[in-house]
Amino acid sequence: MNASDAAPSAGPGDELTAVAPQLRGLRRRAGLTLEAAARAAGLSPAHLSRLETGQRQPSLPMLLALARIYGTTVSQLLGETVADRNAIVRAGDMEPTRAGGWTYVQAGAPGRGMQALRVRVPYGSQGDIVRVHPGEEWLYVLSGRLRLRLGDTAHLLAPGDSAHFDSLTPHRLAAEDHDGVELLFVHTLLQSPTATLCLGPLTGELP
Repeated sequence: MNASDAAPSAGPGDELTAVAPQLRGLRRRAGLTLEAAARAAGLSPAHLSRLETGQRQPSLPMLLALARIYGTTVSQLLGETVADRNAIVRAGDMEPTRAGGWTYVQAGAPGRGMQALRVRVPYGSQGDIVRVHPGEEWLYVLSGRLRLRLGDTAHLLAPGDSAHFDSLTPHRLAAEDHDGVELLFVHTLLQSPTATLCLGPLTGELP
């Protein structure tokens, strides 16, 4: 969907209703005029003005674009506050989670606009699942070899290789070797609560 397309009106209690009070203040804090911010986000000034006054509700891709432009997170655009967020994650506190054959270990603090994970991908697991969702992903191969398909292009990544891509690009991840592959994985979170792990083998969900 084009960022300038109208988003459906949010219903009562929808979390996006909290956005309007934040948008104008964050734009001004970034030192941007209405016209400059709208142009950077691919919106008309009138459309952005309606978002700032609560007359329109933004889609999630719009929230991501505005968060990038204003140098903030989607969580802050939503007016969320998270208490006692620690900057340090100790190895002993990281409990593995398993889903769809993959093993995930939280590698970043909760309550942020991004989520960092250490991921173990066994050979032959979830390699045929195509994922498409708003946001960005960055991954770094720690061990093994990763078969990454972005759109119609296949890439083979070895230890030390990395990839950074828009996750609206259809993508598939699979271990190339029988010993599996281990990754560092960072992705943007576009909905509340931001601490929730995006797990599961369903098409369209993040691994």
